[in-house]
Amino acid sequence: MKYHFCSSGAFLVVLIILVTICLSIEAQTCKPSGKVVGVKPPKKQCNPQNHSECCKKGKLYTTFNCSPPVTKHTKATLTLNSFQKGGDGGGPSECDHKYHSDKTLVVALSTGWFNNRKRCLHHITIHGNGRSVNAKVVDECDSRRGCDPEHDYQPPCPHNIVDASKAVWKALGIKESDSRWGEMEIFWSDA
Repeated sequence: MKYHFCSSGAFLVVLIILVTICLSIEAQTCKPSGKVVGVKPPKKQCNPQNHSECCKKGKLYTTFNCSPPVTKHTKATLTLNSFQKGGDGGGPSECDHKYHSDKTLVVALSTGWFNNRKRCLHHITIHGNGRSVNAKVVDECDSRRGCDPEHDYQPPCPHNIVDASKAVWKALGIKESDSRWGEMEIFWSDA
């Protein structure tokens, strides 16, 4: 009888631990916060350079106030952006109010990772294609708003984006002819 009690007690402890882990994981997920309704961009208002998407009238786009937790190996999607004047990034970067050459190692982060400008002008390390590169955070890839003039009539960013200059892509050894050019799974961490 004691053996049975011990087994039941051990099972109960394991069950409690599993429930706690599951609840902890659930608390760390980033859930959508709402939707933005797409509008048709006025002529020449949305720059589709670098695979940028322009909002479509009536389409619903998901918004996020958060991003997944940052770890030493945070999974993300690397996208391509031009931070130059006239590029698909729109106006000057939010952190320093400047434009940046496509030859500069710079990135924009999804809203949650941008963390209310707390990562502004700090460096992150991006790991992809068997290489690593450090890049400076200069802008936010807005996950809360979009489809308006401020966002060049582009939809809100997903919650897991590292939007990088051409220099970052080239430092990772990705050629423009590579099928991954413009969108690739990577890992990143604070430098």
